[in-house]
Amino acid sequence: MPQTKNKKVLVIGGAGYIGSVLVRRLLNERYKVVVLDNLLYDNIASLDDCMSDSSFSFIRGDFCDNDILDRVMDKVSDVVLLAALVGDPLCRKYPEETRRVNEEGSINLINRLGRYAPERFIFLSTCSNYGLRETDEPADETAVLNPKSLYAETKVNVERYMIDNINDIGYSWTILRSATAFGLSFRMRFDLTVSQFTRELALGRELLVYDENTWRPYCHVDDISEAVLKVLDAPEKKVSGEIFNVGSNSENYTKKNIVDIICSRLGEGKVRYEKGGRDPRNYKVAFDKIANILDVRLKQTVDRSVVELIDKIGAGHFIDIDNKRFYGNYFLDL
Repeated sequence: MPQTKNKKVLVIGGAGYIGSVLVRRLLNERYKVVVLDNLLYDNIASLDDCMSDSSFSFIRGDFCDNDILDRVMDKVSDVVLLAALVGDPLCRKYPEETRRVNEEGSINLINRLGRYAPERFIFLSTCSNYGLRETDEPADETAVLNPKSLYAETKVNVERYMIDNINDIGYSWTILRSATAFGLSFRMRFDLTVSQFTRELALGRELLVYDENTWRPYCHVDDISEAVLKVLDAPEKKVSGEIFNVGSNSENYTKKNIVDIICSRLGEGKVRYEKGGRDPRNYKVAFDKIANILDVRLKQTVDRSVVELIDKIGAGHFIDIDNKRFYGNYFLDL
């Protein structure tokens, strides 16, 4: 049996859409893993098969609580922060909680980790930070940030705090700006573009799409997890204090591109396009840096994922598929 690595990774938000995939990748790579998650969406089932793994442990709690942080940091070598209130509608609905968790909680964690000096701290940010671009040129990591949502604004504020305090933080950190996630997960979401569009069209419903010519980059949850693994494994000098866009140049699409991919796989689809949606974001992103420095070659495509999702929906894999409590980030019990 392969030897377990002498590394213990704390994944904050490890029961979520990305986290539940990342945790299994880490365990497969022989890392010890501890998950801290407050199970905001009653999503403990996403980790069911991990519970019997001797290299895995789970603690339910709020990462904004310093007492809990101090308890979970025992023998932890690396920290990955995924936990956040995610999605523009959710953040608009709960602005105070969004700032408390996404911004104040993240900054508190960054400062608290100074007591433990982890080998690596990875902060999952978002390409939504680029917001509304006035040029068709894809945004690289040096592009001006122009957040158009509270969610992106909180991420930008945490990034700026890390950069402004780079000499005082006292440990190695890396920022990963992820493209919009897609793909099958153990905590599936149907409030994201690819999965939402696919669900509606695969079920024969009419899909309403606003501003179909706006651009966005997309990245599979497996590939986001791969990027995290690459940062954990890379020499410190390659990743410390660095920002990487996470995605692939070939996976920049308009909303209409996504619809066309789905309809080509289904053979049909009823779609209505309208202007004037609430989401003004429009941006392409360049991903050369992560490919060149960390040799990240992402393997998944929107087209391939759409085929998988259509098959799962057709087979009735998702029980009560319209259940907003289980399959999305729509509301909180505060």
